[in-house]
Amino acid sequence: MENYQPHKPGFFMRLFWKACGADSAILSKCDYREHVKYACLGGIVVATGLLAGIAGGYAFYTIFEPKGSAIEYGTDSQTAILAVVFGIIWGTIIFNIDRFIVTSTGQGDGTEAITREELIGALPRIIMGIIIAITISKPLEIRIFKSEIDVALVKEQQKAQADFIANLDTIYQPRIDKLNEKIEVWKAEIEQKQERFTELEQEYVDETQGKRGNGVGPGPVAKAILARTTRAEVALNAIMAKNQPLIDSTYAQITAIEQERKDKINTSDKIASGLDGLLERIKLAHEIAGIWITLFITLLFVAIELTPIFFKLMLIKSPYDYLSDNYKELINAREGIEIKHGYYKDKKGKQQDLVVYHKAQRHISEQVKLTEAHEELKDYIIEKWKEKEKEKIDQNPYEYIDTVKNT
Repeated sequence: MENYQPHKPGFFMRLFWKACGADSAILSKCDYREHVKYACLGGIVVATGLLAGIAGGYAFYTIFEPKGSAIEYGTDSQTAILAVVFGIIWGTIIFNIDRFIVTSTGQGDGTEAITREELIGALPRIIMGIIIAITISKPLEIRIFKSEIDVALVKEQQKAQADFIANLDTIYQPRIDKLNEKIEVWKAEIEQKQERFTELEQEYVDETQGKRGNGVGPGPVAKAILARTTRAEVALNAIMAKNQPLIDSTYAQITAIEQERKDKINTSDKIASGLDGLLERIKLAHEIAGIWITLFITLLFVAIELTPIFFKLMLIKSPYDYLSDNYKELINAREGIEIKHGYYKDKKGKQQDLVVYHKAQRHISEQVKLTEAHEELKDYIIEKWKEKEKEKIDQNPYEYIDTVKNT
C-alpha cells in the first residue's frame, strides 16, 4: 500500500466534486471509492439543476406563448429564446440552493443509521427539497402528458366557447325580443288602419257599381262611404307617419345589437384560447393521469432531490472525513482556536462545546497590559510634574502665585 497512487480525477469528476461542495485537494489524496461517492453526489445536484432549468423554461414558455388552439403546433421563436434564458437562470438558482442544502447537511453521526436527532436537524433541508421537487415535477409532468392534455384542452376550449356564446344569447336575445314586440305593436296599429281603409274603399266601389242594391253611380250612400274612406285614409297616413319611423329606428337598433353580438362571438376564439394556461394544464394532467401516476411522478422527483441529503446522513466516516477534520483542526491550531467538545451542559442539559480563541485572548491581554502601562506612565509623568512645580513654589512662592493668576 505504500506505493498506492490515488486515481487522477478528470474534469467532470472535479466538476461534480465542486457541485456537492467537496474539497478536491483533500479528495485527490483519497481512494477511488471516495472519488466516485462524491462525484455521484455532485452528479445528482447537477442533474437536479438541469431538470429545474428544463422545467422552468417549459413553464415560462407555456405561460407566455401566444395563445390559440391547443392542437395548433408551432413554436414562437421570441418566447422560446426568453424561455431558454429564464430556464438557465432558474436552473442556476435551484442548483445553488441544492448545493447549499447538500453542503450544509454535514455527515450526521458517522453511521449508516439515520437517528431521530439527525432527521430533526435535517428537517428544514428536507422541506426545502420537497418544495423544489414539486416545482420541478409539475412542468415536466404536463410535458409528459402533452398529447393527451392538448386533446382534452381542445374539448375544454370548445365547451368554454359554446358556454360563452350561450351566455351571449341570454344577454342579447331578450333585448332583441323586446324590440321585436314593440315593432309588432306598431305594425298591428298600421295594419288595423290599413284594413279599415281597404274595407271602406271596397264598400265605395261596390256601392257605385250597384252591388249593394242602391243603384249604379255615386249616390248619397256612396258619398257617405267616400267621406268615411277619406277619413280612414287620413288616419292611416297619420299612424304610418307616426309608427314607421319608430319601426325603422327599432330595426336599426336590432341590427346594431346583432352586430355587437356577432363581434362578441368572433372574440370567443380568443377567450377560449385564453384557457390554455399552466394552471389549466396541470389540472388536466391530474385528471388524465390520475392521482396515483401524478403522485408517483412527484415522488420520483422528491426522491431525486432528497437522495443527497439522506445519503450524507447515512455515510460512514471515511478517509475524506478524517482528512477534512484533520485540516480543520490544523487551521484551528494555526489560528489559535481550541475546541473542548462536550465541555459543559446548557440549561436544557445538552452538551455544549467550549471554544477558546487563544490568539484573540492573547491580543486582548496585550492590549490590557499596554493600557495599564500607559496608565502607569501617565501617573509617573504627573508625579514628576508635581515635583517640579513644588520646587518652583519652594524657590519663590509669590512669583509662582502671580504666574498662576496671570494664566
